[in-house]
Amino acid sequence: MLEELQVSLKMSETPSTTLSVVHLTSSEGQVHSPRHSNVTHPVVAKRISFYKSGDPQFGGVKVVVNPRSFKTFDALLDNLSRKVPLPFGVRNISTPRGRHSITRLEELEDGESYLCSHNRKVLPVDLDKARRRPRPWLSSRSISTHVHLSSAAAVPTTAPGMLRAPRRLVVFRNGDPKTRRVVLLSRRVTQSFEAFLQYLTQVMQCPVAKLYATDGRKVPSLQAVILSSGAVVAAGREPFKPGNYDIQKYLLPAKLPGISHRVHRKGKATLEKRKSGNWKVSVTTSDFPNAGTSSQVYIVLYGQCRSSVPIYLYGRDGARFQDGHEDIFTITVGDIGKPFKIRIGHTNSGYSPSWHCKGIELQNMNSGEKFYIPVQQWLAQEQEDGEICREFPILSKGQPVLPVTKYEVYITTGELWNAGTVANVYLSVYGEKGDTGSRKLSRSKSALMFLRGQIDTFFLEAVNLGNLCKIVIGHDGLGPGNGWFLEDIVIRDPTTNNEYAFFCHRWLDEGEDDGKIVREMYARDNTIFSVRKKLELKIKETWAAESWKFMKGNTLQFYSKLTGGFVRLHPDGTVDAVGEQTDRYGLFDVIFNKGNLCIFQSHEMRHLSLALDNGGAAGMASGGALTELRVLYQPNRCALLESALCPGHTLVVDRHGKVADESSAGYAELSKEFLVFVKGVFLNSAVVILATSLCQALCLQSDGTCTGAGNQSEQSHWRVHRVSSGICMFESVKNARMYLRIKDGHCNGTLAEKTQWECLQHPAKGKTRCICQNTRKKHY
Repeated sequence: MLEELQVSLKMSETPSTTLSVVHLTSSEGQVHSPRHSNVTHPVVAKRISFYKSGDPQFGGVKVVVNPRSFKTFDALLDNLSRKVPLPFGVRNISTPRGRHSITRLEELEDGESYLCSHNRKVLPVDLDKARRRPRPWLSSRSISTHVHLSSAAAVPTTAPGMLRAPRRLVVFRNGDPKTRRVVLLSRRVTQSFEAFLQYLTQVMQCPVAKLYATDGRKVPSLQAVILSSGAVVAAGREPFKPGNYDIQKYLLPAKLPGISHRVHRKGKATLEKRKSGNWKVSVTTSDFPNAGTSSQVYIVLYGQCRSSVPIYLYGRDGARFQDGHEDIFTITVGDIGKPFKIRIGHTNSGYSPSWHCKGIELQNMNSGEKFYIPVQQWLAQEQEDGEICREFPILSKGQPVLPVTKYEVYITTGELWNAGTVANVYLSVYGEKGDTGSRKLSRSKSALMFLRGQIDTFFLEAVNLGNLCKIVIGHDGLGPGNGWFLEDIVIRDPTTNNEYAFFCHRWLDEGEDDGKIVREMYARDNTIFSVRKKLELKIKETWAAESWKFMKGNTLQFYSKLTGGFVRLHPDGTVDAVGEQTDRYGLFDVIFNKGNLCIFQSHEMRHLSLALDNGGAAGMASGGALTELRVLYQPNRCALLESALCPGHTLVVDRHGKVADESSAGYAELSKEFLVFVKGVFLNSAVVILATSLCQALCLQSDGTCTGAGNQSEQSHWRVHRVSSGICMFESVKNARMYLRIKDGHCNGTLAEKTQWECLQHPAKGKTRCICQNTRKKHY
């Protein structure tokens, strides 16, 4: 059985059956035929393929370019923005390797392929992979989903990324936030972007030619509408006009159950309540260079009765939030009661979004009560901790001051195939004393975030929420392979040392599960969850997947990642960890096992076994108490060899491969973790599982299709047929006479062709891997 099968498919290049002819263009723009250079042939139309930058799963779009269809280069960009799903539309076209940008229609060549991107940075794409249909292991969607989509190819569909259920969208009139409509994004109105604009023209009763996000960014396509925050600004030909486009209260149901339709007169209490909701807000920007911001600033007030929605601070004249300036605003939030905290942030938009705020002063226009909040911090992604949103307690006489807490957030991505995501992830935490608001998780302790099987650590600063009760987490659905399998989230409150667990174990993917990319989760019985218990569970799962290696009769090798060598037992009884894979002294036979308790006898010297004694390792006679070693597996699938007689005493080697004691040198120079390899796995008639993770394996269906989402059932069992040294074939145990093969870049099973494979172990990769190479076409 194998722990992990790494199969990377190297596409073979096949000669094209079409003929390509190079046309020479003169300085006047005329095209000359290579056969008759004296005859001029004008180019009638160019058939060109366009692909998405950095996304090999996007199949590309074919466009016919001629003077009638596109009179200008900008017209082509607008047309591609409706067909290529990019966050801000197509703004740049470049050659396949991204080295040269195309700026004129005349530079496009007939029959060629180009990349589309929304900025100058272009990520190259393997066009061979992009032209082929994505394999199951390159997509977060299941096999059945691909089959369903292909069978429905003849039915007209909506834009890519369309949600399964109708979605509510708030549409504001440009420059007039009070004029708004709520529409449903149904299939009837989303056949195309042009049809949707026409529909909005009827709904808004004014010409609609362009759409903007509430922060002023252009919404160029139907895909961008669907992935928006829930609100857009409808405009004609005029530019975007800032305004207080607040969407929170408009997304609530039109009628709440149990509310009567009686009309009550406006009494004195109602007028006083309205007046109490008027606040004067004074925001001071620091007076050093580049402290001002071009972004849109918003605040949220929290009171004892309720909280306000995000309120954007717009000015009617001139620029706001400049160096050393004080900006004054009057806002209406209703009766929130005694305020206890404020959240301030910005949208990180514009040419210079970074902002250093000096302080905020609040004044209740009815009671005259004032509150001052000294901020003195950056709100910038490239400064300090990278936060663009901060919370501060409001000091009030006779009221306790809530501390500012930096919560530790541990997010675990699942082990399923393609479980990771490159999308932007957002998190909101709720407690007895309010919430944190939606925060983008952008800074993890890991270099790459949300990888399969990885635990990412984030710090979220907020005014203390008390006991936590629920969270809302989701992503924006952008980027290739954006689907995400979330395992669980653990949040630690350092002020109380409490830990709260939120279990998910579901997909956040429009093509998996229920199609949702946002989930609401509650703390498990509101009890404290121990990370130690979680690690113990992970270790048990790892041992369940790895215990087969230590069955009696197996021959093992122990590889050290620190030294890059194998553990050896020499004839004189000494032990080191610098052996080669072919070293005969590095082979050990399992002659006894009881659970994770084993005796490892030298394969070359039958009278010696690996033993731990007096802080070191040596070779001793088999059967003694010192030769009984306990195998302790870690979550990273590395094993520790511990003495059964002296618990806590493990086999430790230094970077030179010598056996050492943990107290003899710095811990960074020592290692006690080993990867375990099994010799003879591919013996003739052996049954193996080609596992992709602890819970998934390569599985062959009865129709010959292969998927990497199978579990360790009989469908995932393969029988080995050895052909020669290192060459073997894999036959399905469940479906006899069906053999694993790779043909034309596709992995499947066949009855007619027995595919031969060459299996090579690569210990230097950091895990036990087996790379299976097709011996006929050298496909991996």
